[in-house]
Amino acid sequence: MRKSYPLIDLDCANCAQKMEDAIRKLDGVNNVTVSFITQKLTLDADDQRFDDIMKQVVKICKKVEPDCRIKL
Repeated sequence: MRKSYPLIDLDCANCAQKMEDAIRKLDGVNNVTVSFITQKLTLDADDQRFDDIMKQVVKICKKVEPDCRIKL
């Protein structure tokens, strides 16, 4: 399954890269893009575990940049 989500208050490209690198390491993630320019996260992950993976993605984003929110 592939979905895109708007990001709110993503402040720098470096943080976007850190998020992308950490999310890519999650089991079940096929591909991910975190764009500082478009303020968007695009996730391609296993259909059966998508919701659980998305919960981990939210935690990673908060850890890297506490002010950033994913508009689900």
